Amino acid sequence: MAVVIKKVPRKSPLYKFVSAGDSILRINGNTITDIFDYDFYLSDEEDNIIEVLTKHGVKTESFGPITDAFLEFDSFLMDKERSCKNKCIFCFIDQLPKGLRPSLYFKDDDTRLSFLFGNYITLTNLKDEDIERIGKMHISPINISVHTTNPELRVKMMNNKSAGEVLRFIPKLYSMGIKMNCQIVLCRGINDGIELRRTIEDLSKYFPMIESISAVPAGLTKHREGLFPLTLYDKKSAEKVIDIIEEYGNRFKQDLGDRLCYPSDEFFIKAERPIPDYDYYEQFYQLENGVGMVRLFSDELDEELEKAKKLRYKKGVLVTGKLFYPILKEKIEKINKKFGGALEVKEIRNDFFGENIAVTGLICGCDIIAQVEKGKTPIFIPDAMLKADEEVFLDDVTLKELRKKLGRKIIKTGCSGKMIAETLFR
Repeated sequence: MAVVIKKVPRKSPLYKFVSAGDSILRINGNTITDIFDYDFYLSDEEDNIIEVLTKHGVKTESFGPITDAFLEFDSFLMDKERSCKNKCIFCFIDQLPKGLRPSLYFKDDDTRLSFLFGNYITLTNLKDEDIERIGKMHISPINISVHTTNPELRVKMMNNKSAGEVLRFIPKLYSMGIKMNCQIVLCRGINDGIELRRTIEDLSKYFPMIESISAVPAGLTKHREGLFPLTLYDKKSAEKVIDIIEEYGNRFKQDLGDRLCYPSDEFFIKAERPIPDYDYYEQFYQLENGVGMVRLFSDELDEELEKAKKLRYKKGVLVTGKLFYPILKEKIEKINKKFGGALEVKEIRNDFFGENIAVTGLICGCDIIAQVEKGKTPIFIPDAMLKADEEVFLDDVTLKELRKKLGRKIIKTGCSGKMIAETLFR
């Protein structure tokens, strides 16, 4: 499918050659289908032969080296996002209530988004020619949702007959020098225990191209009517997961010089075990997947607190989810003690998705409105609760509505220790 141009700025070297509505067909003889083709084949060292389709027909012209053509397209991918072909037994989107904005129900499974934004892919959308393209363009690293390396079990967990067969792409990517970070969403009693051992052992064969393996518990909302029955991890079962991963991690550290596999922070919190120290997480490969986030937050905030001279806000309410509440509360108490502040931390119970959902990023505006009293002091909202490009929660409540309902000043904060410090300290 040809790539359609939306806008041609005057600064573009192609300004007099192409117009909005034209389609780029080929660059230097190579068919252009998306952002990766466009960036890869547009040369900043050699001449460029560009072929476009206009309303008057096809035309071709040769240009010198082009560093940036400055063309604008309908989407950043220059193509439609690829949707997921699986129906995983733990899929969070299948557990969403009805009536949310349509974009939340779209399941992406796109290698390009994995490279650009760190999204996880299952490989079931890929063909051999896609893998060859990844190798040719060296699209690396990519994040892969593996879940299990048992082909039959993977088919059952993902409800896709090709889910086991496509595991062959992992050694192929390894041979092409493509770096991978692998995720295992653990479902209690299904892909943990012996199956977890098998998965870790199988994936470790592809070190160092596989840079990290993480295990995260499946999130279960209260909207699971008619879905596969799953059980939450408790203290004892979380401890067993940690013990298996620690056993392998310690061995890999000794044999490979790299820990390689990590439990998510949620497992440590459920098991009531201390979060490991900074060095344990090495390169923090899967920070956005909740692996090492608590440790990094704590160390950063402690470091900034030592340097801080004054509080910018002595009063206010910081809202957070159940999982992160004890960590944030301990840090804010430390800050209050140093500066004589009266900052509060409020744990927001997730009534919208159900109490089993304890992470901060899935807190909705309606629950904050219901659980935070009206007042005069500010309320601090972490940006993880909001849409990336808009001040709106998952339930479509806006910060403006929140401000109006609570009568409080709303202060948006980042989620890292440094970002919280930038907000609170002078």
